[in-house]
Amino acid sequence: MIYLHGHQEAVLRSHRSRTAQNSAAYLLPVLEPGHRLLDVGSGPGTITCDLAGLVADVVAIEPSEAALDLTREEATRRGVTTIDFQVADVHRLPFADDSFDVAHAHQVLQHLPDPVQALREMARVVRPGGYVAVRDSDYSGFLWHPASEALDDWLALYLRLAREAGGEPDAGRWYPTWASAAGLTDVRITSSNWCYTSAADRGWWAGMWADRVVGSDFAGRALASRVPEAELHRLSAGWTEWSGAETGLFLIPHVELLARIG
Repeated sequence: MIYLHGHQEAVLRSHRSRTAQNSAAYLLPVLEPGHRLLDVGSGPGTITCDLAGLVADVVAIEPSEAALDLTREEATRRGVTTIDFQVADVHRLPFADDSFDVAHAHQVLQHLPDPVQALREMARVVRPGGYVAVRDSDYSGFLWHPASEALDDWLALYLRLAREAGGEPDAGRWYPTWASAAGLTDVRITSSNWCYTSAADRGWWAGMWADRVVGSDFAGRALASRVPEAELHRLSAGWTEWSGAETGLFLIPHVELLARIG
């Protein structure tokens, strides 16, 4: 697995804004205080720690210790002590069948070389009557106003680099197909959006991407694929220019899958 974004400050600025309420609201109604939850791709741990406050205990996994350290730091900062941290690959989970009540992943399947196998593994480690819960955005469904040639070009570049890295940036629309291929049968598909319209929200979102385009793993992969550095700076400036539109809007669609395991 190649993680296109990286873990630079500009990336974490975005990821640390995620909470259980704004990123996993579809899951919250089925959680119970006694549940054991597997959090796949826990990242900077903001969602993980929120979920840990709602269930008995959480196992957080990442494919590297460096990534897992971000989750540890957030748990330490909050004083959360009910999270176990393990390096693991979601394609080959090191847990016995029926080990969890819930397996959750947020913005993970889009980066995986085999999301169907990941769903199979998540289902395997969940007990009968438990849940697999995943949520991903769909990049080709992003919508913004006013029109921006620079943002059009940014999206085309992102889609190309994500697919060259082995992922599927339009993961959301593939959820029904992937769920069927993984053998999930009791499946509920929903959607929700992030929407940035105020001057403050537009400035935050655009400023974060203006930095990421030139100063994250995304930039490194773009340069390695022979994108000129000047082009990255043009895209970065395009984000800044777009954010100044008084009536601007940026909409990010997400698809959510909640599957009950039989």
